[in-house]
Amino acid sequence: MNKVGTAYVLWLGGLVGLSGLHRLYNGQTATGFLWLGTFGLFGFGQLFDLLLIPKMVEVHNARLGEQYRPLLEQNPIALKIEQITLQSSKFAAMRSPKLFDSMESMSRQQATVELLKAAESRDGRLSVTQGVMATGLSFQQVETLLKEMLNSGYLEIGNDPETGIVLYEFKEL
Repeated sequence: MNKVGTAYVLWLGGLVGLSGLHRLYNGQTATGFLWLGTFGLFGFGQLFDLLLIPKMVEVHNARLGEQYRPLLEQNPIALKIEQITLQSSKFAAMRSPKLFDSMESMSRQQATVELLKAAESRDGRLSVTQGVMATGLSFQQVETLLKEMLNSGYLEIGNDPETGIVLYEFKEL
């Protein structure tokens, strides 16, 4: 996919006699060579292209998308990097070796106690990130433990008034 910034940098080639590079970059070979041979239509075409470059890039990228669409439909492995969407449900059962080891080395009760100690040192309030730092567990594991405590009535949930971060508040601490 072409970028507008790159096209503008190539447009600057016209200042040193290389007019039309931006058109060649965007797949407009006929007019690109015309610009090269006529110094950007004697400078007028080159100046006019300052306004047209964003649309040129957009049209070129759309043409590329249409050209490669059948390939993407035939081969689902060939994904557009900018449009990758992971569905967490597919990966929920998977655990990295590091997370697996940390969960095995710490029981659920030990993790709960570590979360309580971390909350106590922070005036009874704890974010998920702080819980991860205190226990070494994954974000998902800490969030699961905190939600279980929330459902049991041991804590309340709110937001920090300054940052908006979700905080779990232990009323008993």
